[in-house]
Amino acid sequence: MRFDDALLERARANLAAFDRRAAELRGRKAAAVAVVLLPDEEERGCFLLTKRTRSLRAHTGQWALPGGRMDAGERPETAALRELHEEVGLKLGADKLLGLLDDYPTRSGYVITPVVFWAGNPGALAPNPAEVARVHLVPLEDLDAPDAPRFISIPESDRPVIQFPLLGSLIHAPTAAVIYQVREVVSHGRPTRVDHLEQPVWAWR
Repeated sequence: MRFDDALLERARANLAAFDRRAAELRGRKAAAVAVVLLPDEEERGCFLLTKRTRSLRAHTGQWALPGGRMDAGERPETAALRELHEEVGLKLGADKLLGLLDDYPTRSGYVITPVVFWAGNPGALAPNPAEVARVHLVPLEDLDAPDAPRFISIPESDRPVIQFPLLGSLIHAPTAAVIYQVREVVSHGRPTRVDHLEQPVWAWR
């Protein structure tokens, strides 16, 4: 999957045709994450994924998309761009917005809005060492691996728990749910829903 105009037009068209599902807050906090499409050294279409530091107060050491809590009155795309710049030093304009995916309500009290951006060739990234331990450019084609995603059952919930094998690890919801919808909607134009997919019990806090 090359990082080229054909990928840009496909992603833009697929997102424009997607009827996203918004979730009411109902006492939860609004958050946004940035799904950034960009090339690696081989000019493959990739998205940006981070590994959080272990010094953070919450969700330490977890795989994550750049993002965080929205300020009062802030739009999801504005929050996602702000967090993207703060976390990995990547500054994009609002003109790089391609579209939004489904909101994902988390067990820990957030409603996450994934915002998809086209970064072009951004140059060197500058991860914030207080928040980000590592940054990875994950090829979109890796999301089509035959063993991805995995769904398991747990006694604590009647909803399927999603696991996404990537980078020699298992990524869990909410990040895994968003990544799965990136594959389905952005790459392939399939209107697959993910807001029903469960998180592991250790992520409920």
